[in-house]
Amino acid sequence: MKHGVNVTDTTATGSAAWWEGIDGPQWQRHGEVCHVTFYWRDAAGTEQTSPLKRVWIYITGVTDHHQNSVPQTLSRLPGTDVWQWSTSLPASWRGSYCFMPSEREDDFAPSLFHGITPDMSLLREGWRRLLPNAVADPLNQQSWLGGRGHAVSALSLPDAPVQPGWDLPNVPHSPPLCIQWHSKRLGNTRRIWIYATGESEERPLALLLDGQFWAESLPVWSPLAHLTDQGQLPPAVYVLIDAIDTAHRSAELPCNTDFWLALQEELLPQIHRIAPFSDRPEHTLVAGQSFGGLAAMFAGLNWPQRFGCVLSQSGSYWWPSRGNRHGGVIIDKLSRGELSPQGLRIWLEAGCREPLIFRANQALLQQLQHSQQPLFWRQVDGGHDALCWRGGLTAGLMALWQPLVQA
Repeated sequence: MKHGVNVTDTTATGSAAWWEGIDGPQWQRHGEVCHVTFYWRDAAGTEQTSPLKRVWIYITGVTDHHQNSVPQTLSRLPGTDVWQWSTSLPASWRGSYCFMPSEREDDFAPSLFHGITPDMSLLREGWRRLLPNAVADPLNQQSWLGGRGHAVSALSLPDAPVQPGWDLPNVPHSPPLCIQWHSKRLGNTRRIWIYATGESEERPLALLLDGQFWAESLPVWSPLAHLTDQGQLPPAVYVLIDAIDTAHRSAELPCNTDFWLALQEELLPQIHRIAPFSDRPEHTLVAGQSFGGLAAMFAGLNWPQRFGCVLSQSGSYWWPSRGNRHGGVIIDKLSRGELSPQGLRIWLEAGCREPLIFRANQALLQQLQHSQQPLFWRQVDGGHDALCWRGGLTAGLMALWQPLVQA
């Protein structure tokens, strides 16, 4: 089958003609569910000539380290170079996946494959060892370097939500400007990408955290250009902020006052001299994912006079983890009235397949719903996944800046 179309029955499985019909995962729809089969072609041939013992499959939100489930491996069809694994997913599902071919039988502790509930620490340790060797699906042209540094591939089933701007990846656009920000307050240097559309000095401003990802792994320039050309986004200035590395990201994004003071005192004046923008809070948006989603909300709640729009995706509102089932510091402070979302426009998004983060976002949503600010909540049938975030990013920009487009 080729995305729901049967390959001819006369084609022998594993033959060159058969492989020509396989361009990634193949699916057939049954009502609201799709039966999906993933394939791996063994370059070393059959089990008689290949050293491979396993081909682990890591599907974000389905078989990844966030799921308390037994690791899954493709199975070889005897006498062929075909490995395959099947599952059923909602027709609305979208997610990224990768493979981990292995010559070992014991990549995971044997106890994980016995009993009802796997040991999460053993599960995470096994995936931690394997992930550096992860590879994208060579049969799937929709692949990129994921946020954890390894290649991944995309799968979108037929009812997956529309992702504004991402269906036309080659729309012409002006090149972004990349500069260095030397921060005296933070004592470090990082790359900053500036992408401007239009000429007005009153253009709105969007700050995108984890900017290196949106600049290099899944470049956002073409979708932004297309949506601006179509009048769905206003002419704007986009500033993408490099996280530098994992250590800096972990220190600066979770509720770090110095980071946001440095950004306001040092970076924004520098950007304004290059690409003028409006300083009105309702025109200023901060967007982030995971720790970045937490950081975006922290900025809006603490400096609403500067950051009036918050676009938070899969925000880590469990931080810091203290065994509090209701979430971390931001939720605590909102519940005690120490912070208020009044005056903010908020886009809040989380995937139902990222359990801890989804529960924390639901707890935050309950706190935010007590006030009357514009609040857009989106529940995604996906995991902790940039493939989902890219559509939410452009949809969130459109929703939060809709008044500017209508003006």
